[in-house]
Amino acid sequence: MALNKSMALYHKYRPQTFVDVMGQEQIIEIITNALKSNRVYHAYLFCGPRGLGKTTIARILAKAVNCENKIKNLKFKIKNYNPEPCNKCQSCLSANGGASLDIIEIDAASNRGIDEIRELREKSRFSASNSNRKKTFIIDEVHMLTKEAFNALLKTIEEPLDHLMFIMATTESHKIPATILSRVQRFDFKKPSVDTISKHIDRIAKIEKIMLEPDAVPILSKLSEGSFRDALSLLDQVKELNNKAKITSEDVIKNFGLIKH
Repeated sequence: MALNKSMALYHKYRPQTFVDVMGQEQIIEIITNALKSNRVYHAYLFCGPRGLGKTTIARILAKAVNCENKIKNLKFKIKNYNPEPCNKCQSCLSANGGASLDIIEIDAASNRGIDEIRELREKSRFSASNSNRKKTFIIDEVHMLTKEAFNALLKTIEEPLDHLMFIMATTESHKIPATILSRVQRFDFKKPSVDTISKHIDRIAKIEKIMLEPDAVPILSKLSEGSFRDALSLLDQVKELNNKAKITSEDVIKNFGLIKH
């Protein structure tokens, strides 16, 4: 994927493979093991605060399931193959460009009614563009669906067709009906440590040639409140101060109106 210099940092550095994802190692291990054994579940629920990588991992999983090289490895029963999407085949390239016919993303915050879920059910009847692939629906902020919409969705996932996979993401898992929870494989995403986010900020800053004094990095990390996305948004803001030799902790404190202790 070509990188646009004017692109927001959190878009520019969104992980495209599992190995690039930070802070969710246990979840990644379980998912990649399922891919290796060809035992991917039909419905997943990713829960946790915003900015932890729920939608990112959903996209990588959907891409890996439909990766042409991965499908070949399974067909020829190659052992211990790499479960990562290759990012080179036509399926992966289409997914990276947001043009895949087999990966359908839905924002439940703005498509929360029964009519939208009925439309999803209609689309789910059709197989993927290739018989070896899965038609994958990624439903973000799934807790926003109405009661009627959840009931319609339940009918689709309780008796799943072989060619379907659902990946749902939510920041409010307590709003998900028990009937849905009992039919999904649930993963709870944890907030990463300040040190983990600091390492991420420092790495991206060096790539972007943003000169940060070491003391400035943990301040940005704490301000992000555990969100990788917010961490890079904050870095985007302070890079405008890069006309100086180095951005100091004092600069960061002043820029965000913080009170120095």
